[in-house]
Amino acid sequence: MAFPVPFLLLLLLVALLVVAATRLWDHVFVRLVWRPYAITKGFREQGIHGPSYSFFKGCNEDIRSMKEKTDGLVLDVGDHKYLPRIAPHYLKWRAQYGEPFLYWYGPQARICIFDYELARQILSSKSGHFVKNDAHPTLLALVGKGLGFMEGADWVRHRRVINPVFTIDKLKIMTKTMLDFAQNMASELEAEASQSENGETRVDINKQFSDLTVDNIAYAIFGNSYKLGKQVFQAQTEMLGITMATFLDVPIPGIQYLPTKANRRKQILERKLKSLLTQIIQPRLASGEYGNDLLGVMLESCTEAKQGGKQVDGLSLSMEEIIHECNLLLTWSVYLLSIYPEWQERLRKEVLREFGREAPNPNALNKLKEMTMVLFETLRLYSPALFMQRKTLADMTVGSTKLPKGIAIVIPIPIMHRDKEAWGDDADEFNPMRFENGITRAAKVPHGLLAFSMGPRNCIGQNFSMLEAKSTLALMLQKFSFALSPDYVHAPVDLFTLKPKFGLPVILRPLKI
Repeated sequence: MAFPVPFLLLLLLVALLVVAATRLWDHVFVRLVWRPYAITKGFREQGIHGPSYSFFKGCNEDIRSMKEKTDGLVLDVGDHKYLPRIAPHYLKWRAQYGEPFLYWYGPQARICIFDYELARQILSSKSGHFVKNDAHPTLLALVGKGLGFMEGADWVRHRRVINPVFTIDKLKIMTKTMLDFAQNMASELEAEASQSENGETRVDINKQFSDLTVDNIAYAIFGNSYKLGKQVFQAQTEMLGITMATFLDVPIPGIQYLPTKANRRKQILERKLKSLLTQIIQPRLASGEYGNDLLGVMLESCTEAKQGGKQVDGLSLSMEEIIHECNLLLTWSVYLLSIYPEWQERLRKEVLREFGREAPNPNALNKLKEMTMVLFETLRLYSPALFMQRKTLADMTVGSTKLPKGIAIVIPIPIMHRDKEAWGDDADEFNPMRFENGITRAAKVPHGLLAFSMGPRNCIGQNFSMLEAKSTLALMLQKFSFALSPDYVHAPVDLFTLKPKFGLPVILRPLKI
């Protein structure tokens, strides 16, 4: 029996409406109403409480309001209690609801934990049930689905490809280039100082180190194409500023396509990034000579995978996390050595004892024990990484806490680094001597320092960060004494990583040889 065309069209329309209604029910009622209610009830039965969920927005507006109120807070120089500036919501909710507590990023449930043993179990798990939390769409557009956001077999394959580039032996070879860049920076600063009447110069050392780190990493990744690589990072930095301005906005599907000023600028930057990477990559692919830098290793791996008939994901070259870790480790180290001149002098004596006035030897950098202690203490007090997140892929029980599938787990690094039960009564103070017997004995738990994470997904760039910091800082101590400029304003801020809001102006005075 044949049905008339209008009747068939009507059936099709009804079917489409049913599908649309089902999806709308799932998205609006189940995801935005029922699931928040069920999760809240389930945690409340476990004695875990938190701020109330607001439809669609969760707790985002409360977070925004609290951060705006504390944004103008300025600390005394030498006061390391900056948590009210960057995490007022965590401090308030922990005091109000205890720990752990439950809160909401839009419609996504997040549980904030403060217990080192829970953190160890989650970060060290090899079960595959704890994965990186979903990235904000604007952040994902910035960094791409690189190693930091991959999971499963993709992550294993990419980590295996990149690992050889970041071995200690490979990095020691790169140290000569690091020192060349640092020497050029130091020579320019010495020239500036020599032209001033008082023989010193005022510089924003945060900007100096940022430029230096971009040089180092651009060369490590792009080799002789590093000048184009620097333009890649400059474009990414501008995109990061746009991203952070909207970080507390709840993602709405399709909003990125609206012709707003920010979206138009992002599209221009994305096209620029694609053009720059094409200029760098295409000549290598055409010649078949990939090079021995990180880009070359990744291109060769992708080519081999294609020849073997394997699927290859898009090549990701974003190194934002490593750049920030290197740059900010140096920046905050200089800040601390400026306000604790006795430690600056101790490190200078150590460097001169090991190297004299000669360029630091990469093979002897591990002899700088006191410098290592200072760098670890810097990472403890001013860790560039702030809040690690994981997400459950199935219902899990960690300790005595039952975690439902899909919940995000937040590990607040700067708060845990000030846990007096783990670090002692002086947890808020600068005390490099706590690392005198090594990193595992510095706290009452062997995994107390979380700056580079732990377990299978620890930061692949930690050796790079430490080697660059040691070599550059050794050179700076050989050539300069430094002190904070009187106009420095101590206001650490959360901009994806922990940064000095107004830069770090210091007074550099070349040392007489």
